[in-house]
Amino acid sequence: MTTFQTMGLPESLMHTLQSMNFQTPTPIQQQTIPLALSGQDILGSAQTGTGKTAAFGIPLIAKLLKEPQSSALILTPTRELADQVLKQLRIMLGQKTKIQTALLIGGDPMPKQLQQLKRNPQLVVGTPGRVNDHLNRRSLSLKTTNFLVLDETDRMLDMGFSIQIDEILKHMKSERQTLLFSATLAKKISQIAEKYLKNPARISVSSATAPATNIKQENINVHEAEKYTKLCDELDKRTGSIIIFVKTKYNADKMAIKLSKQGYDSDAIHGDLRQNKRERVLTNFRNKKYRILVATDVAARGLDVPHIEHVINYDLPQSPEDYVHRIGRTARAGATGEALNLISGADKAKWYAIEHFINPGSKPPKILKMDSNTKKAPRKSFSKDDKKPFLKKKSGKPFARKKSA
Repeated sequence: MTTFQTMGLPESLMHTLQSMNFQTPTPIQQQTIPLALSGQDILGSAQTGTGKTAAFGIPLIAKLLKEPQSSALILTPTRELADQVLKQLRIMLGQKTKIQTALLIGGDPMPKQLQQLKRNPQLVVGTPGRVNDHLNRRSLSLKTTNFLVLDETDRMLDMGFSIQIDEILKHMKSERQTLLFSATLAKKISQIAEKYLKNPARISVSSATAPATNIKQENINVHEAEKYTKLCDELDKRTGSIIIFVKTKYNADKMAIKLSKQGYDSDAIHGDLRQNKRERVLTNFRNKKYRILVATDVAARGLDVPHIEHVINYDLPQSPEDYVHRIGRTARAGATGEALNLISGADKAKWYAIEHFINPGSKPPKILKMDSNTKKAPRKSFSKDDKKPFLKKKSGKPFARKKSA
């Protein structure tokens, strides 16, 4: 079996991996790292939480350590993911590293980024929009950059970054190594791969559409007017950290305030928050200063908080792909987790689309009708291998609400 010790990694990198308790490579790491170390372009797909950052980060750092004249660029779709990726890579580099880094993301002060770029960083992580800004300002040069990572490429295309990525690549050397990762290998990803990659090794460690098997998924069918009450019932019986997904920025703020007034420790994150506020919210959530995070899809990709035990879809996402990424916020790195979907009558079409996406070729289950006498919504539990949902009896230890002052 391939191990980190047999990969021929630089001694300093091996030391930091050991200090990070990296023992056995995950499947995506076993397949990606040796090929990337040999200089191969990579077209990879893997479920969230499988160790993808280390899969491209380890060969990237190994190259920078062995070739001081080399430099690397990592592009991500969101500020949160860029920040998270760079933090992990800085740990891998170690405290004594001489390799300079820069984080180029929107919402971050421009003077701070200009100061980082003056140090001629070997490693730049950023979002396409801000990287383009610096290229246009000529504060960033990619003439010597020979290692490129496109992380969550499907999401970047969905967000309309294809033109900006094209512009960025015009500034880079044609002789480079490129690693492209995507949750799905749809037709548009294959087309992008043909344009950006040279004879890539195609790596897929699991189904690109199925959620992780260690996530228990449940549906509760509920009238729209009773959805919030049902949410509170579920919060009371669940322990551990919870992320609740809603459709809009306004609803995220509104729900977090409403929950807080009712004694639930909660806060909200969405695209309208200033970068320092978003970082503060995420830091407080990671440090368990509050138990519930209400979020829009800005947090669906890249948010890595190991202690999230439950994902609740108060509103179903617009795209089935986002459903997989939302519930992937739990059950990180081999842990188990639960995902709960509150489905009203207006959500039927969305749920059918999600079910078709995660179980291709299967007949979608019927949404059970509400009991008109009791007005209680039946609960359905299902797993990846279930052909039909089954009714689940209510259970769970109540979680006491905090009394209001």
